Amino acid sequence: MSTVSDPVEIVAPPAFRRDRLVHAWIGVKALSDAGDALWTIALAWTAVQVASPAVAGLIVAVGTVPRAVILLFGGVIADRADARRIMLVFNVLRVGVLVAVAVWVLTTPPSVAVLLFAVIAFGVCDAFYEPSAGTIARQLVRAADLPSYGAAAQTASRLGTMGGAAIGGFVVAHAGLAGSASVNALTFTLVVAFIAIWLRPRFRLARAEKETALRGIARGFAHLSANPTTRTLVIALSGLNLAVGPAVGIGLALRAHDEGWGAQAVGLFEALLGLGAALGAVSVAKWRPRHEARAGFWALVVQGAGIVALGFGPAWTVGTAAFVIGATAGYASVLLSATFSATVDTAYLGRMGSLTRLGDDCLMPLAMAGFGALASATALWVPFTIFGGAMMALMILPLSNRTFRAMSLKPAV
Repeated sequence: MSTVSDPVEIVAPPAFRRDRLVHAWIGVKALSDAGDALWTIALAWTAVQVASPAVAGLIVAVGTVPRAVILLFGGVIADRADARRIMLVFNVLRVGVLVAVAVWVLTTPPSVAVLLFAVIAFGVCDAFYEPSAGTIARQLVRAADLPSYGAAAQTASRLGTMGGAAIGGFVVAHAGLAGSASVNALTFTLVVAFIAIWLRPRFRLARAEKETALRGIARGFAHLSANPTTRTLVIALSGLNLAVGPAVGIGLALRAHDEGWGAQAVGLFEALLGLGAALGAVSVAKWRPRHEARAGFWALVVQGAGIVALGFGPAWTVGTAAFVIGATAGYASVLLSATFSATVDTAYLGRMGSLTRLGDDCLMPLAMAGFGALASATALWVPFTIFGGAMMALMILPLSNRTFRAMSLKPAV
């Protein structure tokens, strides 16, 4: 059973394995992700040098505020305007911000003011860029190729992020914030050039009506209310990281501290998580399931069990659980993102994508605080069990849905 149909075809794309344009775009995006990882490390390192730990934490986190406020407006624009043009404009603005930061810190020492300017400006750009960028896959490849696209794109992105993080400390140590900003500006310049010269949509998406932004946002929520399949996907993708984020971000460090394993154990667990995520994403391309949504939701059930397992046992069982969590995260993310892109009404794709991103920005701080509070008030295994068990229980809803059980993005033969 298939519930998808392609938007209007402008240019017939080649088979995914021979699609050089898409392969090049994936590579350019991965290079940009490497630059972003390098830049994030430079910001964090510079922040702790020029401010107190509390202020440094505020600097790093403050970029989520404008993104959360503006994301829904970015989704309205993504559904109404030319996504490629929006991506081009805001990448140019990102380059401008980075050049301004580089010039600023070459004339005066880095300060809290320049760091706040950088993170807030990037948060605003992200709020407009990300919803439009989220629709571009649907404009480049057929619905049946979305899982392959997602597997390749996520694997390349993770490798790019790992590479950027690996050299980020070296660059900021030897070239400072100005050098890091310059390197990231170069990566965004390459993205701008690729979008302007080579990137051309192959499918025309349905466009939203021209109306006020607030009415467009309200129409998006009405669409969400009226479409249970879309609503379930939005809820699932919004909450994808809310259980695993605190367990990995706080829980692993707490377990290593309590057990006396040391900081090196946390680094090893994080590395196993990243390795698992990369392999999980790659596996979709080689062993793609017939029913993508059902397989993705079952992977999240296994991930919930892995989160519970983080709270028990010696270091080797925690490492194994971290690898399983990474593998299921990479696998489920590819399959559910592809299902989302293929099945959501393309006139609402930007707004629905904004809602999924809003979940992380608004709810993740609460999830982190809740995990920490439980860990302080109870035994450490309790928050792992509650968060992992909650994820497993929540998957009952989509797995009991007949549409998701039967849905397939593969064309019928």
